[in-house]
Amino acid sequence: MVDCTFGEVGTGLIQIKVKYMIKGVIFSVSASLLFGVIYYLSTVLQPMSGEALLGWRILVTLPFLFVLLYLIKQHNVFLQFIVQLKNQPYLLLVLLVTSASMGVQMWLFLWAPVNNRAIEVSMGYLLMPLIMVLIGRFLYRERISKIKAYAILFATVGVLSKIILSGSFYWESILACLGYPLYFVIRRQFNILHFSSFVVEMILLLPISFYFANQVDMAWVQTQNSNIYLWLAVLGIVGAVALGVYVLASQTLPMNLFGLLSYLEPVTMFTVSFLIGERLANDSYLLMICLFIAIILLVLDGSFRVWQKPKMNIL
Repeated sequence: MVDCTFGEVGTGLIQIKVKYMIKGVIFSVSASLLFGVIYYLSTVLQPMSGEALLGWRILVTLPFLFVLLYLIKQHNVFLQFIVQLKNQPYLLLVLLVTSASMGVQMWLFLWAPVNNRAIEVSMGYLLMPLIMVLIGRFLYRERISKIKAYAILFATVGVLSKIILSGSFYWESILACLGYPLYFVIRRQFNILHFSSFVVEMILLLPISFYFANQVDMAWVQTQNSNIYLWLAVLGIVGAVALGVYVLASQTLPMNLFGLLSYLEPVTMFTVSFLIGERLANDSYLLMICLFIAIILLVLDGSFRVWQKPKMNIL
């Protein structure tokens, strides 16, 4: 009878864990798809420039972020972080650096689709996981598996092929693949890897967002795009929801599975690039083939680790 009771409890715990895992997967996939929607929304917000879009995105997203703090029950954590900033003012300088870095990446994300550079930025996002692997190896002394080593090799071959065939590499791809990894390294170094610090970073970007937003003649823009304010509201809502489900996914899923599912975002961005009419340059096909092989290898490596982890827990 005792054995049955323990068996029933164990089965119940497994069911609860599976339910949370399913929710986490839904949150993660939803976040990737919504980030792709934001990528596409840049094109329906024309004729606004990338700088104007950055300014307005921050202005329309920030109010929803404060609502989100309450919905995910992080408002007390946010207030505690504000107190921490008062006691450790040097963190404000750190946040100024990270907010500037994030602002550049947000600008690039919005600027690329309206300037026919969506594919180039998507390439950078495809390279980003490999950059993270290299940072983990050389900065944090993490071990690289053979599969990851092959992934890095394929990516290197692809980048070199692009440089050899065209004589250069896309600056948009370089900025995209290096920006967020450096951003996360700084946040990890100062132990500010939480949603509250992100909200503060958005607040610190308010001056530049007001400046860019004020440079736009919205009356003229409205004559060119009569639904501009509606689309701006959609941008704010979608941006906040995307961040919300992303945070929920990070809190629900094991890190290996969360990292594995994050590869869906650059694939979504690449798909959006084709949907808005962009096409690969002839000298970029080998690069893209190598990058997709590299990502597939990383996915296989991550899948193997996720598959092995339950077996380790049972033992």
